[in-house]
Amino acid sequence: MSYQVLAVQLKVLADANRLEIIDLLSCGELCACDILAHFDFSQPTLSHHMKALVESEMVTVRKDGNKRMYKLNAEQLEAISMNLNQVHRGSEQCICKTMKGGTC
Repeated sequence: MSYQVLAVQLKVLADANRLEIIDLLSCGELCACDILAHFDFSQPTLSHHMKALVESEMVTVRKDGNKRMYKLNAEQLEAISMNLNQVHRGSEQCICKTMKGGTC
């Protein structure tokens, strides 16, 4: 696990609108227009949020005619969850025990 990568992923997740988009997509694939109908912001704002989610690989996108269809990448979200769980691991796996001369 890279702390730097996890920090970037958590920064993407730290936005309430993005968390809500992830929640919407947990029900299944949606087009941008369906996602936008749920919010009170503009299409460029939605594009900004979707770009961040796609670039972080939490969401995948495909074109269907002139529509963009978005789908949750459950594997990526599970990996983020597992990495976050490693950060608060129990004392047997504590990072200080792997450090030179470190004890907890």
